[in-house]
Amino acid sequence: MAQWIFRMKGCLGSKVYSEVPDGGWGWIVAVAFFLVEVFTYGVIKSFGIFLKDLMSDFGESNSRVSWIISICVFVMTFTAPLSTVLSNRYGFQPVVMFGGFLISLGTVSTAFTSSINQMYLSIGIVTGLGYCLTFLPTVTILSQYFSRRRSVVTAMASTGESFAIFAFAPAFTALKNCIGWRYTMVVIGTLQGIIIICGALLRPIVIKPKTSTGTEQKITSSLPEEQMQGSVSSGDSGVQSLDELERGLKSGKEQRELEPLQISPKQQDVSSKNKLLDVTVLKEGSFLCYSAFGLFATLGFFAPQLYVVELSASLGTERDKAAYMLSTMAVAEIFGRLSIGWVLNWGRIRKIFVLLGCVSLMCLVLVLFTIVNGFWGLAVCCVLYGFLLGNIASTHIPMLAEDDVVGIQRMPLAVGVYVCIQSFAGLAGPPLGGVLVDVTQNYRAAFYSCAAGMGLGAIFLGLVRPAKTGQLCSRRDNGQNNPTVEQVSKDKPEECLEVDNQDIKS
Repeated sequence: MAQWIFRMKGCLGSKVYSEVPDGGWGWIVAVAFFLVEVFTYGVIKSFGIFLKDLMSDFGESNSRVSWIISICVFVMTFTAPLSTVLSNRYGFQPVVMFGGFLISLGTVSTAFTSSINQMYLSIGIVTGLGYCLTFLPTVTILSQYFSRRRSVVTAMASTGESFAIFAFAPAFTALKNCIGWRYTMVVIGTLQGIIIICGALLRPIVIKPKTSTGTEQKITSSLPEEQMQGSVSSGDSGVQSLDELERGLKSGKEQRELEPLQISPKQQDVSSKNKLLDVTVLKEGSFLCYSAFGLFATLGFFAPQLYVVELSASLGTERDKAAYMLSTMAVAEIFGRLSIGWVLNWGRIRKIFVLLGCVSLMCLVLVLFTIVNGFWGLAVCCVLYGFLLGNIASTHIPMLAEDDVVGIQRMPLAVGVYVCIQSFAGLAGPPLGGVLVDVTQNYRAAFYSCAAGMGLGAIFLGLVRPAKTGQLCSRRDNGQNNPTVEQVSKDKPEECLEVDNQDIKS
């Protein structure tokens, strides 16, 4: 047994590199993230095929059954800070593996429920919490394995959600017709156990740069307890980029300048506890603006999927043809996710400006939904919406790693706060659209509310970079007036540089 554990630690232990590999074991992590997308968001978006069966078996209304997914998504996003705390305390591997176990347990136990209230607990809470513990840690560690190729790899891996919609909807429908929805849930839960294997593959990445003097300094990107040991405090998450290490380890003189910043063991324990969740980002104007963008933009993500079929049917399109609108969105979303990765990897335009352009266009497309008439007009809107949704959905979380927002050093600790803020819009969005439709008796009203939310999101996104540069200017002014502050700022990592060296290389 001891030998087996030793071998497992060797095979699935930390991966040590002298610099960010932009590949290596990162490709395995990318495949793991693809599968996590398949068995989390792919299953969530395919759950609609069970709605009629649940309504007939339990004698419940459509709205009561729909709350299952609403609760699941809310728990998944609202508990994001818990995922961040656990990941930074115990590491990504055990957290994702435990999350995969919860997902499988919740889905399988759904087959034995006798009421909708019990499904609120099994799917809504247990499975929702499992989704939270798997998705965020996986996308976070994937960002740490890549630098120059980060955008394109993340975009490609995130297409698992779109491919799953194509595969699961017809497959689960056929399986349900053969063995019933309860046994189908058991099959789905068993398949979701693959996430446990994916979690085991998330090997922590260790950056051990070589210096000219032959000494090595160990910096760990995904094990917080190791991050703080023998590393230089950067005033944030404890994770350092290669550019900082190159600046700090080029010569013996610079090493001596960094020595006063070494942390004692007691300070390490205190720092690691304090940095399990980085709520200090709430003091930064750039992060607040970006969080407001995520909050309002999320309002624009639900209406087309929920109401485009009914809107098309209300305009005279046959219901069978109207169902193809969702398939059209899914196809366009795949191309959107792939194309945005290549555009961001091109590196000629700031990534946050590319995202701003996509959000602005999305707002216009949502308005266009309320103007066009007929099947083909809506089909064109669905193509545009799906393409832009793929652009935004695959980039808004990885964008936190850019220096215009919080940077790769603080992303593992700030992503939980960001997604938690988003959760309120995810919970309030569908009921808000439903109320507007009930009051106006027109499905276009839901699209107006989404367009308004997306427009507000675009405004706040446009303020992110000005807020970041404004903060930098104030720091420079303070440094000029106080020599002590200026000296300390030289020793600290240059977090607020307008252009990161990694961006230049890409």
